[in-house]
Amino acid sequence: MKTTNINFIGNRNIALIFSSILMIISIASLATRGLDMGIDFTGGTLIEVGYQQAADLTVLRKTLDESGFDDATVQNFGTTKDVLIRLKPHEDMKNVDISAKVLDAINKTTKEPASVRRIEFVGPQVGDDLAEDGFLALLYSTIGILIYIAWRFEWKFSVGAIIATFHDVIVTLGVFSVFGLEFDLTVLAAILALIGYSLNDTIVVYDRIRENFRDLRKTSTEEIMNISVNVTLSRTIMTSLTVVLVLVSLFFLGGEVIHNFATAMLFGVVFGTYSSIFIASPAALILGISPADLMIPVKEGSDLDLLP
Repeated sequence: MKTTNINFIGNRNIALIFSSILMIISIASLATRGLDMGIDFTGGTLIEVGYQQAADLTVLRKTLDESGFDDATVQNFGTTKDVLIRLKPHEDMKNVDISAKVLDAINKTTKEPASVRRIEFVGPQVGDDLAEDGFLALLYSTIGILIYIAWRFEWKFSVGAIIATFHDVIVTLGVFSVFGLEFDLTVLAAILALIGYSLNDTIVVYDRIRENFRDLRKTSTEEIMNISVNVTLSRTIMTSLTVVLVLVSLFFLGGEVIHNFATAMLFGVVFGTYSSIFIASPAALILGISPADLMIPVKEGSDLDLLP
C-alpha cells in the first residue's frame, strides 16, 4: 500500500498561525456576542400542536413573526402534521398569555384549528442548572482525557491532546457565535461527542508515533512524527469521510430538530481531523517530546540474568 509523504510537521507554523487566527476570532466573538442560547438554557415556552393535514411551516413562521414572536422556532416534530413551537421568555408577558396569543395567531391563518398536544414552561433556574451541568460535563471530560493520555502515553502528549481538543471546542463554539446559531442541548451533546471524536483521532496518531519512536531510533523526532501522520492519514480521511456523509444526510434530511446538532458535528469533525494532524503532534513537539521520553527503562543488572 502506497504511503503519502506530505511534510505536515514541517508546515506546522503555517497551521499554527491559521489556528491562532481562528481561535482569536472565536474567543473575541464569544466574549462580545456570546452564544444564542436556546430555551433549554434561557427558559421559555414550548408548544406542541397537531393538524389533520401537513402544516406549512413557512406560513406559521411568518404569522408568528407578524404577531411579535420573531424569535420563535417552528419545526416539525415526528411527522409533517405535528409542529413544535419554542419561544424565549418575554418580560412583558406571562407564559400563559404567550401560549394563548400564539395559538390565536396560528389559528387565524389555517383552515382548521390546531389541536394542542402539550404546553410546557421552562423556568430560568432550570436553564441555569443545565448550563452549569453542561460546563461541568465538559470540564470533567477534559480532566479525564488529561489523566488517561498521561497514563497511557506521556504528559507532553497529554497536554498536546488537550490543546487540540480545546482548539476544536472553541472554534466550533466560535462558529455558532459568529453566525448567531442557536445553542441548545443537542449542540451541547454534539460538543461532548466532538471531544470523543477528536481524542480518538489524536490517540491513533500518538500510538503510531510511540511505535515509531521505538523502531526508528536514529531518525529525528520531527521526521518520525511526519512519518506517523502520513501512515495514519488514509485511516483518518476514510473515518472522517464516512462520518461526514452521515452528518450531511442529517443536515439536509434530518429536519430542524437535529439541524444544529448536525451543524456542530460537521464543523467539529472537520476541525477535529485538522487538529489531529496539525495541532496535536506539533504541540507535543513544541513541548519537547523525544524518543527518550517513551523508552522502556532497563532494569539495573538485567544483563546479569542472561549469564549462565
